[in-house]
Amino acid sequence: MSQITVTDEGDRPPGQLEVDSELVDEIAALVETGQRGMVMNLVADLYAADLSQLLVHLPFDAARQLFQWLAVEDAAEVLPELESGFRVELLDQIQPARITALVDELETDDAADVLSELRPEVAQEVLPRLEDAEDLQELLAHAEDTAGGIMGTEFVAVPLGWTVSETTEEVRRNAERIGEIYNVFVVDDDQRLRGKVSPTRLLLSPAHASIESIMETDVLSVRPGVDQEEVARMMQRYDLVSMPVVDADGRLVGRITIDDVVDVIREEAAEDIQRLSGVSGEGPRDSALRIVRGRLPWLVAGLTGAGLSAAVIGGFEGALEEAVVLTLFIPVVMGMAGNAGIQSASIVVQGLANGDVWSSDAVRRLGKEIFVALLNGTTLALLLSALVVLIPPILGRFDVATQLFADVNLARLSLAAGLSLILVILTATMVGTTVPLLLQRMRIDPALASGPFITTSNDIIGLGIYFLVATMIYL
Repeated sequence: MSQITVTDEGDRPPGQLEVDSELVDEIAALVETGQRGMVMNLVADLYAADLSQLLVHLPFDAARQLFQWLAVEDAAEVLPELESGFRVELLDQIQPARITALVDELETDDAADVLSELRPEVAQEVLPRLEDAEDLQELLAHAEDTAGGIMGTEFVAVPLGWTVSETTEEVRRNAERIGEIYNVFVVDDDQRLRGKVSPTRLLLSPAHASIESIMETDVLSVRPGVDQEEVARMMQRYDLVSMPVVDADGRLVGRITIDDVVDVIREEAAEDIQRLSGVSGEGPRDSALRIVRGRLPWLVAGLTGAGLSAAVIGGFEGALEEAVVLTLFIPVVMGMAGNAGIQSASIVVQGLANGDVWSSDAVRRLGKEIFVALLNGTTLALLLSALVVLIPPILGRFDVATQLFADVNLARLSLAAGLSLILVILTATMVGTTVPLLLQRMRIDPALASGPFITTSNDIIGLGIYFLVATMIYL
């Protein structure tokens, strides 16, 4: 692979291919005609991440053929870069012997992910043939979204009594097998974690010094059952590049590295963004029917909410007949209710995900949001009240406007619109703040509280408040 230097403009240096539609079309045509040599020359300079993007954008038959043509080492580098659903499709028609060779090239955490996605009969055939079969069997016993599910078993651990010289030699022996060594872990005779030493500290220490004398004893670790989001949050908060995983007795069983955590953060962020939009688990290669199944329930919920909103409006039919001008502010109330609720819910959901907001913060957070809502609501109410007074002069030349505002008490209408807007924004903000916190306490993903749920509920509540206030003040 050639070296890549990215300039300020984001250009690639000469000789480095960029994956774009032209390259995809060219390779697809070459694969279709069986030009293996030309295809291999074209993709030779692509990094694994770029090659994965190429495979995703190729027609599936061409992608599968190209993946078959890749050398085992190159294909194994690409596998962890692929989205799970696409990887499953890609491996579905591949012979177990090649899958075995590919999985043997992977680190244990990535190998466990691939094995868990295979059809059971294929996984049962592949697993016994693997070099790390015993370790992988243990990893597969953990849920995939836990520390045990994302950890790897490749690490360097040395006894308390060793010297720096002995430890350095152990690192050298395992360097090729493990790859990146961020820390050397120190264990006692029962394999319980006692400390860690960074490679830098190891190199700067005298060869005869004991490893116990230079190790850090204040080591953060997690149990295998800890949720992967909590692991990511801890490593982000304490700037860790490696996190040891220990069992209930404190014995070292694996490590989680920063590349695993980056993947977790990306996956969780994508999942939360989808849920904020009323979408769940949707991938770029999902079929239309699967996408419909994911989106339709939320749209049905939105339709139900819209029906309830219509019912609220119908309940105040008499008020609308008496003062048609009230209909002008229905979109204003619904829009501001939804926006205020989404703003509060999004901030709370993000804070819960980052660990900046706790469920125990409910009272303090709610008080702060209420104060913000009052300030925003008052400002917007003053603007709306001024607009109510200015509308008739601005639209006075139109006959429809003249009829609509005939005999309208602008002062009372302005007061009703402004006061209802303050109450609507205040209520929507309270709903947007409290619902995610309540869901968090119920151990339900708080991201579900946003998007269509908040918008629809606040539309209904906002309309009810608006018509009640308008009925009391204006009519």
